[in-house]
Amino acid sequence: MDMQSRKYGRTFHYPFSPGTTSDDRINHQWWHDISLIERLVHTEKLDGENNCLNKYGVFARSHGASTQSAWTQQIRQRWQLIKDDLGDIEIFGENLYAIHSIEYRQLENYFFVFAVRCKDVWLSWEEVNFYADLFDFPCVPEIEVSPVADGEAHFSQMIINHAQQSSRFDSWDISTQAASPMEGIVSRNRAEYPVSDFAHQVFKYVRKNHVKTDVHWKRNWKRAALSFETSRIGE
Repeated sequence: MDMQSRKYGRTFHYPFSPGTTSDDRINHQWWHDISLIERLVHTEKLDGENNCLNKYGVFARSHGASTQSAWTQQIRQRWQLIKDDLGDIEIFGENLYAIHSIEYRQLENYFFVFAVRCKDVWLSWEEVNFYADLFDFPCVPEIEVSPVADGEAHFSQMIINHAQQSSRFDSWDISTQAASPMEGIVSRNRAEYPVSDFAHQVFKYVRKNHVKTDVHWKRNWKRAALSFETSRIGE
């Protein structure tokens, strides 16, 4: 299959994730799947656009064609500098250049890596960090959650508790202009795994009513300010 058309898979929700919609998928055998995973890593789910950087270009969610949106101009400029070094590596990250439903008030970067694919394998979290560092990108923030050995009920409650906290980057709801919890948490196998097994290796928890944008979002989008800009405003 042409790598240009291989988008990021749909991440299945935990059954206790309150932010599901009618077209979302839920992994009802999540505890069985997680019990087979030796080590998990949990990361903050950021509220941005899923962008993929590969040797063909920069792609948004559909992967039908490389994106040309105004809010990806900066990451497309970065891609021009690294495209010849990517080879079979595809870097997936959350692009926070445009404000969606959450405004982050302590951003120092716009693009945060959460996965790296090489041909038919999703690379381990250690390799994700390696390639992110190699190409000078930060990774999404990690979250410490109690180990699976503590049991299903305790594990799920820990996910819920952590998801009630603010984002590492200071999250604010755009509709109420009040401080808000993070968008959610993504859990994944810390080791590498085949692309074909994605649905049993990655899980997510998303807050209720997490989407606050409307059909006019792209027409009226705003750039997210970086932390050094917001600090000047307060001076």
